[in-house]
Amino acid sequence: MDETQHYACVQRALELGRSGDPVALGELEGLLQKPSPEVRRLAASAVGKLAADGADGERAVKALIPVALSDRHAQVQQYAIKSLGVYGVAAEGVLLDLEDLANSPHPKAYVCKAAAAASRIREALAYREEQKEKRCSKCNRLVDFDEYKRSIDHFQRIYCDHCYDETCVRRRNWETKVEGKKNLKTVEGTLVQSKGEKQIAEWLELHDVVYRYDDRLRIIEGFQIRPDFYLPSLDVYIEYWGMDTARYKAGMYVKQDLYMHHGKKLLSLYPKDLPELDQVLAQKLQALGWSASANGESQC
Repeated sequence: MDETQHYACVQRALELGRSGDPVALGELEGLLQKPSPEVRRLAASAVGKLAADGADGERAVKALIPVALSDRHAQVQQYAIKSLGVYGVAAEGVLLDLEDLANSPHPKAYVCKAAAAASRIREALAYREEQKEKRCSKCNRLVDFDEYKRSIDHFQRIYCDHCYDETCVRRRNWETKVEGKKNLKTVEGTLVQSKGEKQIAEWLELHDVVYRYDDRLRIIEGFQIRPDFYLPSLDVYIEYWGMDTARYKAGMYVKQDLYMHHGKKLLSLYPKDLPELDQVLAQKLQALGWSASANGESQC
């Protein structure tokens, strides 16, 4: 690009930015491809200015993304990132990329621009959520944003304040009942609910496999499950399916499907496995990456 062309493109980018005409976006897309960093910087800025004039947000964001994420000139990126922030919800798809840039070792001003754009997009998304009509999943009453946020944060379901409080009480009573059933103590002092769980826990203790028993786990949207055992060193879940009723089995199938759907490593044990637990559990754990040394200590 010679000096005359460069000057003409600079003036045109400035003119389009002041035009207030959303149709100018088409010409600015072309200017964003020019070899001159100054032209690209001014074009990126102009695209941002057109947001207030009704420019197509999806089209503008698509044009800005490669410049914001990949341009070799920091100032060009700064202006493109700033313009992305102006488009708010339309830039939702690039939010995580902007946050990654904000945390990367770039010049201070560049990071600040990226962080500011990400913040504006998040604010726009939060505002959009506030405007949505939301209803309690239990009583179908309209809920406000504060009710929605509190219930989602705690239960991953939408509840009005009344149903939220009822759910908290019911959950607390249920947990108290569960804790009351834990009356069998393992060698190392863990309280469990059944002889089968006691046998499994003591096998894990004997082989120095660290576990968490009956710990809350929120891996599914709308569900909070409590696996019998979680082995953090292997990222493996153990469930002991100790009953044989139709209702129990229905719940078992649902829970197994949830683990599978979310790609969790689940090891299922049944009463029939208990007589040969040492062999069965060792084989199942070895298939998931565990090994035991000759003296019985585990090596994960």
